[in-house]
Amino acid sequence: MLDLPSIASAQLWAISIAVLLALLAVDFVITRRPHEVAMREAVGWSLFYLALPGAFGVLIWQLYGRGPAMEFYTGYVVEKSLSVDNLFVFMLLLAAFAVPPQLAQRVLLYGIAGALVLRAIFIAAGAVVLQSGTWAFLLFGGILLLTAAKVFREAMRHEDYQVDIDSMRSVRLMRRLMPVTGNYQGGRLTVREHGRRALTPLALVVVAVFMTDVVFAVDSVPAVYGVTEDPYLVFATNAFALLGLRALYFVLHNVLDRLRHLNYGLAIILAFIGVKLVLHWAHGLWDGVPDIPTDASLIVIAVTLATVTATSLYADRRDRVST
Repeated sequence: MLDLPSIASAQLWAISIAVLLALLAVDFVITRRPHEVAMREAVGWSLFYLALPGAFGVLIWQLYGRGPAMEFYTGYVVEKSLSVDNLFVFMLLLAAFAVPPQLAQRVLLYGIAGALVLRAIFIAAGAVVLQSGTWAFLLFGGILLLTAAKVFREAMRHEDYQVDIDSMRSVRLMRRLMPVTGNYQGGRLTVREHGRRALTPLALVVVAVFMTDVVFAVDSVPAVYGVTEDPYLVFATNAFALLGLRALYFVLHNVLDRLRHLNYGLAIILAFIGVKLVLHWAHGLWDGVPDIPTDASLIVIAVTLATVTATSLYADRRDRVST
């Protein structure tokens, strides 16, 4: 049995959840009136949601010391890098469902709210698994190594992620349960049509985004548990990374396809954390096995992200010049 260390008291959990709900409420108010998001607005909100975790990390450092703060920053960088891959899939989903530009941020916000609920469930489940014994580190490490191999194979094959709406089980199920209107009805998920309640296409794309979040949660939660065993810090890193996704989507919308080497970087990061978890498990059995410190993890992750970003932009510029 493991007694998971945590900096959080019941009061800290309550305050954090209250602040999170307040931020979500503000986002819902902002998106209540559908509108196209200008770059200036998106950049402003992105900077705000980057400043929040920065300030939170400083607060953690002041109250609980350098260790928890570095774990938070490292976990946040991991989550943020994985969330960029989420954004690419969201972009394809919005295009496949022909979501009007003025409704895009509403869809993303619904997806973020759903993702937060899912992450909370997965984080709690992960904590229960970790409390059952050190074998959980081996399990999480194995999941990440398998995921890293899958991501790397897809990157090597240069396979484009495809979205086939008609083949999505969640969409087929929704269509069986209720009729679907032919057009979007503003920001409404359901309307009354011909005397009966019907779904709008907005409801279908929200469900599709939510189901996609399930897949991403399977990877992201074990990845952050590879950085810190504190369930509160795992939740905080996920929450801060997800809150800024709506604005970040509109900032990166036109450059996501230029990050062609991103999947290589994500595969390296996932494999590195997977190895870190396996070594952590082995270190508990044999003292001679090295245990990778958090500072080293942050350096490896930051260098990897910087490298794949630079190589992606260089390759894109080279192709543009050659054409």
